[in-house]
Amino acid sequence: MNRKYTIFSLTLIIVLLLDQVTKIFINSSFVLYESLNIIPGLFNITYIRNPGAAFGFLADADPMFRSIFFIAVSIVAVAIIVVVILKIKADELLSTFGLSLILGGALGNLIDRIRLGEVIDFLDFYLGSYHWPAFNLADSAISIGAVLLIWEIMRKKPLFD
Repeated sequence: MNRKYTIFSLTLIIVLLLDQVTKIFINSSFVLYESLNIIPGLFNITYIRNPGAAFGFLADADPMFRSIFFIAVSIVAVAIIVVVILKIKADELLSTFGLSLILGGALGNLIDRIRLGEVIDFLDFYLGSYHWPAFNLADSAISIGAVLLIWEIMRKKPLFD
């Protein structure tokens, strides 16, 4: 197996495992909305469930529409990412890593949506009265992967052969 597919496989497995293990731990160890202060004034672990997307997007929409919409969008995104990973150059390892992070995160949240109809979030950062919406490891992987891809695009290297 070449390095591109090794990076793809390992990244995908690690992201999915860490995401699902942490969510299972939170779900089994915390009561919904329970919060544990980790770093006073900065970070809590707070168990919430997000029926919407980032920043609560579509959280108030009809549950059936929301569920179908997010599952469909996730499946399309997963398919596109897999096709892009298969087509990018073998030496585009940073792009492969970034796409694998995004794919692992998308699959982690998709598993929650299929299993629970919503996503488990628990990483709760704030500074004084400024509060970032809670998120999870899948969201982190997606964000880091997106930054890596933007970095590659800014370097203006073509991804495809």
